[in-house]
Amino acid sequence: MALILEQVKAKSVKNLLGLNPVVLVAATTLIERCYARGVNILITQGLRTIAEQDALYAQGRTKPGAIVTNARGGYSYHNYGLAVDFALLLPNGSSVSWDMRLDGNNNQIADWQEVVKEAKALGFEWGGDWTSFKDYPHFQMVFGLTLTQLRAGAKPSISAVESAYKVINRKVEEELKSDVIAVVKVNGVKVADGVLEKGITYVPVRIIAEALGAQVGYDSATRTVEIKSTH
Repeated sequence: MALILEQVKAKSVKNLLGLNPVVLVAATTLIERCYARGVNILITQGLRTIAEQDALYAQGRTKPGAIVTNARGGYSYHNYGLAVDFALLLPNGSSVSWDMRLDGNNNQIADWQEVVKEAKALGFEWGGDWTSFKDYPHFQMVFGLTLTQLRAGAKPSISAVESAYKVINRKVEEELKSDVIAVVKVNGVKVADGVLEKGITYVPVRIIAEALGAQVGYDSATRTVEIKSTH
């Protein structure tokens, strides 16, 4: 059975602890907006301590593994609760994917790019836009502060925080104006929040099909969604 929004959000709770309050709101809203698109995500990393950062930096250098960061402790926005990493949460609710080509909601747009679009609209910077070391799962909200300033103890200014909230709230208000949410139940059990428009409720076909025990396939050549009953 497809996951409902509350279940998806619950899976990221522990990784949201310690984030800057604005970043926490933005990350939570990102989970919600992606869910509305039929894309479930998991926040895999939020606040990272200096010691954890140093250990991560050692990977691929003085410790086994591949190099995953160029930042030592104190040189990552994660160390100040201003960044998050994500992965795509697969339908089984326990596995994740970093496949940037995956189109799980069958709308001919890569799920990864849908997440990036929503994140940028909420005010996040994306690590995939960096020119040197691209960090595709990474989003950050820095409030105009450099890492040098943060290491010296600087905090986001009131005006920067207010501006960030305005961006987040504007995005939410725009969605609320265009989207009327309708609860979708199958056999009395909530399976999704659909979007109601002109008397028609829109919901990802995969969610409904799987709730009914059916399998969903997509033929990209003919742009055909096929539902097969298992009964």
